Amino acid sequence: MKRRVSSRPALSKGVALLEALVGILILAVGILGLVGLQLSMTRAQTSGKFRSDAGYLASELVGAMWGDFANLNQYTIAGCAANARCASWTAKVAKVLPGGTGTVATDISGNTTITISWSVPGEGAHQYTTTTNVQR
Repeated sequence: MKRRVSSRPALSKGVALLEALVGILILAVGILGLVGLQLSMTRAQTSGKFRSDAGYLASELVGAMWGDFANLNQYTIAGCAANARCASWTAKVAKVLPGGTGTVATDISGNTTITISWSVPGEGAHQYTTTTNVQR
């Protein structure tokens, strides 16, 4: 019986399979990188939206205060529940922002500080503060 002699050495068998597995591994790492990038972009977009919403809500309250100047002293932490506009604004902050709360401090000269706080799971607490002067 004659033995067949292979032109390829025995060590070179399966190289194509190994190359295919390495290629699949590189592709999988690339896809996981893209998924991580997408997750990071989504978090940044959500965080930016919450900051934008907080700024809008603060501006909305300042506009309401200018329109209701006669009741300006009711736009404080203690008087907010008695004022329908302020109570509605506080409820809106709680609805729009996760764990959202809003506080208003007004002094005698009309300086008003609005502070809006919210908390995002995994990111911690955030705060937006604006100060304006509301007077005649």
